[in-house]
Parts: sequence; C-alpha cells; structure tokens
Amino acid sequence: MADDPYTVLGVQRTATDDEIRRRYRQLVKELHPDINPDKAAEERFKKVTVAFDIVGDPVKRKAFDRGEIDGAGDPRRPTGPRPGAGGAGNTAGGARWNTGFGGFDSEDPFGDIFAGFRGAGAQTTRPRRGQDARYTIELEFSEAALGARKRVTMPGGETLDLNVPSGVVEGQVLRLKGKGLPGQNNGPAGDALVEVRVKPHPLFKRIGDDVTIDVPLTLDEAVLGAKVEIPTLTGRVQLTIPPGTSSGKVFRLKGKGIANATAGTSGDQMVTVRMVLPDPIDDELVAFLKEWRETHRYDPGRK
Repeated sequence: MADDPYTVLGVQRTATDDEIRRRYRQLVKELHPDINPDKAAEERFKKVTVAFDIVGDPVKRKAFDRGEIDGAGDPRRPTGPRPGAGGAGNTAGGARWNTGFGGFDSEDPFGDIFAGFRGAGAQTTRPRRGQDARYTIELEFSEAALGARKRVTMPGGETLDLNVPSGVVEGQVLRLKGKGLPGQNNGPAGDALVEVRVKPHPLFKRIGDDVTIDVPLTLDEAVLGAKVEIPTLTGRVQLTIPPGTSSGKVFRLKGKGIANATAGTSGDQMVTVRMVLPDPIDDELVAFLKEWRETHRYDPGRK
C-alpha cells in the first residue's frame, strides 16, 4: 500500500500549496544524497519525491483528496457494497460483468468453485487497466538542472520522447500517463514511471535548488581585488572580487541556481573563492614576505 503523501511530507491536509513547496524544499536539503549519504535518508528522499509529485501538483492533489488515486498516483479500485448474487448482470464498483452463471465475478470468493460451470474459455469482459512500466534514465547535471528532451527505449524497442522538467532530482520518478502496458478488454493503459539518475558534475554541486562552486584566486587577486570569470549553469559571468578578499569567502549569485519547474522557484549559485599560491614560489616573493612579516605581523584568529 502506498504511503500517504501528507504524512510523508509531514504536513496537514489543509496545508497551502506554498506550505507544501516550502516543506518539500526543506526535506530535499536535509535528505538529498549529495548532502546525506545515509541509505535510510536516500529511501526517505525517494518517498518525499513521490509524495510531492502527488500533492505538489494541484490536479493530482485534488484527485488524491477525492480518493481517485493512491499515494503512488495509481487509480484506486472502486469499492462499495456488492449487490446480492443470484441474478445475471451483477455489477461491482459500477462495472458490468458477463459471467454467464448466477452473477458471480472473479472477485467473488467462490468464483473458482463455480469456474467449471462457466464453460471452457469463458472470460470476464470487465475492462482492466494495464500495468505500469518502470524505466530508469540517466541525465547530465545540466540536463537535470535546466530540463531536457530525452528519448527512452522500451523493452520492445519502441521509443518514448520524454520532456524532463527543470529541477528534477536524483531518484525522482516522472509519470507518463497511458504510456505503460496495454489494458485488457479495452481497459486503459498503465503509466510509464521513469526514475531519474543524475551524473555528478566536475565543478557544480547541488544543495536543494542552490548550486555551489569553488573558484581559485591568485595571491594578487585576493589582495588587490579583480574581476574574474565564473561559470554558471547558463554561461559565464564576471564576478567582482573586492581587495583584501580572504580565501573561503562565499559570494551569492542571485537566481543563478536551479529553476525548479515543479515548485515554481529558482535557487542561487554560491561561489566560494580559494586562494592558490604560485607553484613554485619564486625567490622574490619569499624575500618580500620575509621583510613584510617583520613589520606587519597580525593575528588571523587561529585558536
């Protein structure tokens, strides 16, 4: 049985869409595999992603609240009082059955007992939904961040074009309605469930919808200040480094993170500068610093 998405996210059923989005972003920052490599956290992260796919979508949320779909997004089988047996043309959950014997159907606990009286090859004509088909797709970091159009090859060789929304995360499941296995007796097809895998990036790391990057600075750039080129997800930009910038200082590039299509928000890019000394250090620099140290000693706050 699928988990209740409200319980998984830890929100009330009366929560607003904004409250649900904020809670989802909070959980992503806590549980994302890049931040929390614990196996239990990874499993919970997957459940959170599925839960937000349901209640983070206004249409799916209403369908869940009405009891039309379960916590995995699958249609619920209608339930209700079963009409008494004994008359041909019984119905169960609003679907008509042609059983040919006293109104029994395949969900009747005595159905198998009377199967022999129905005639060889007799089958129910009730429409049945097809099973869901599960796939895995591997994305580049930039494709997950910016969105992409990818082609998925099914086991039978058929191809399926998939529009990946921006901001998808590792382990997220994308649902394609009606792209699963065919139904029986004119029943609807199942869905295609595509699980996302994201390749690591050589420069960027993701924390929620923010991206982080380390940028090297030369000694003179850190002391005197400079303008340096910084890579972002959408291209290179100029970053002004003030004079006297210490190694480890973090600069924020507003809106240069990941545009989350589901949440309708954009993250930032966090740039951490790291001072890198020349290799090798030349004699002139060594002589200068020896003289400078004699008259300019200072306490950097080491403990």
